[in-house]
Amino acid sequence: MQKDDTFYITSLIIQKKNSVNFYFISCSLFWELTSFVYITIPFAATSEKVVQSNVLSSKKEIAGEVKIELVAEGPASSSTSMAKVRRDDVKDRGSSIETRGIHGVMSNMSVSSNPRNVESRIATSRSQSKPQKIGCTDQLEDKLDQLNLAIVGHVDSGKSTLSGRLLHLLGQISQKEMHKYEKEAKQQGKGSFAYAWALDESAEERERGITMTVAVAYFNTKSYRVVLLDSPGHRDFVPNMISGATQADAAILVVDASIGAFEAGIDITGGQTREHAQLIKSFGVDQIIIAINKMDAVGYSKERFDTIKNQLGTFLRACKFKDSSVLWIPLSAMENQNLVTGPDARLLSWFHGPCLLDAIDSLLPPQRDYSKPILMPICDLVKSPSQGQVSVCGKLETGAFQTGDKVLVMPSREMATVRSLEHNSQVCNSAKAGDNVTINLQGIDANRVMAGDVLCHPEYPIAVTNHLELKIFLLDIAVPILIGSQLEFHVHHAKEAARVVRILSLLDPKTGKETKKSPRCLLAKQNAVIEVVLQGMICVEEHSKCKGLGRVSLRASGRTIALGLVTRVLEKE
Repeated sequence: MQKDDTFYITSLIIQKKNSVNFYFISCSLFWELTSFVYITIPFAATSEKVVQSNVLSSKKEIAGEVKIELVAEGPASSSTSMAKVRRDDVKDRGSSIETRGIHGVMSNMSVSSNPRNVESRIATSRSQSKPQKIGCTDQLEDKLDQLNLAIVGHVDSGKSTLSGRLLHLLGQISQKEMHKYEKEAKQQGKGSFAYAWALDESAEERERGITMTVAVAYFNTKSYRVVLLDSPGHRDFVPNMISGATQADAAILVVDASIGAFEAGIDITGGQTREHAQLIKSFGVDQIIIAINKMDAVGYSKERFDTIKNQLGTFLRACKFKDSSVLWIPLSAMENQNLVTGPDARLLSWFHGPCLLDAIDSLLPPQRDYSKPILMPICDLVKSPSQGQVSVCGKLETGAFQTGDKVLVMPSREMATVRSLEHNSQVCNSAKAGDNVTINLQGIDANRVMAGDVLCHPEYPIAVTNHLELKIFLLDIAVPILIGSQLEFHVHHAKEAARVVRILSLLDPKTGKETKKSPRCLLAKQNAVIEVVLQGMICVEEHSKCKGLGRVSLRASGRTIALGLVTRVLEKE
């Protein structure tokens, strides 16, 4: 019997009270731990068996996985309506806000000290690896599921104002802080930007009046701990938006209802409403809330709402979003209409759906994979060379870990120790798949870590290559893709220049079967299998083994031209 694998009963005390015996079992979780967990078990006086009871009630399994499929994979299966109850046993919990802070990320789990040769990683299947052991339960038995929620949409649609207003209404931003933002905004002649400044904190963002990086904040609903990812809408910052989309479980697509503004966002030549919807779908977001903002600018017109819903709904269906996974919410962030409570008579006369907060709470819980070895793409980092430490942020895609564990940083192949963890800006001891955390790494040169790297289990290093086979779906492109075409390749938080070296086949968009081998070029709306060679090495995983690290996008001339999946990791070139 291993001391790390079992509980040890150190004492057993029997106390009699009111004709009922109580057993107090003092257990040590681990040999090294000095704290004790006390479990009280009622024992009927007439019975000779102890009725066992759990200290922490386990959550029910999610009934029905929310499937996330790229259009290149063929038709999507039917999904459960978002309007139905999340779970039968969801209890009413308050929607109080507890934390807010800088973007949090992920952590690691305990591992052995004998890493395998990284070059043999491609031949090793992570899906067949042994399940990881989880030593702590403080973070792994959270009452609320975590939901990573991206806020996306065309520039000036009101994303940051909506986010700031929502946080203020939920108590995440105090009245004193809000007064400060209002005063600063008025001094610069931008009084209407006060709520946006709660998230757009840099001087350049405030001066230009646009979001440039992904801002992160936190709040709670009855069922979720929500990590809010406010993404930039300007086309110059789409790569930053992609970084937020790769971490999202669901999304709010904000649409400006103003006359002409919606049309600009949906325009085929440069509308970011279209591109953002395509990108979040390609990175696995299957559930989406359409927040039709600035309804006050159109007099809360039902006709305008229906026009936007019909036109945008057609496009979303073409992106393979199911009608049952899309919620339409008319609102006004500036006038506080339909955000956390129901609207007034101007909307109630024709809209009888949920408010935005209730719509968020109705989303189906994402499925997590805790049993596989850890994988965490690094979104951002802060270096402290003087202390010999580096803090990295990101979303833990698979597995779980705790402080003191060893992790392997790829592709540098450097080992590091998890010194401390922060989850939603609060110090914690462990993290699990789906958590956005900040990890303080020790024992590694800060110059050997960068955004786009991946933390993994030392015994199961992720593949590192510059040669990939992709299954892609072409968007509305004017210039055909040929062998030799130069593209911009995006996967999780990594970006590299890429070149098409082979066009293997065309695929039927409905069945996914091969229709033509080795075509000379690729045109708009076609599905195909291609090979690309990247300028630099990246950490990547096949989509069948890890969806989060196997979804890619291809861009050229400032536009997204194709979405795809990694089907094979090939030998380096």
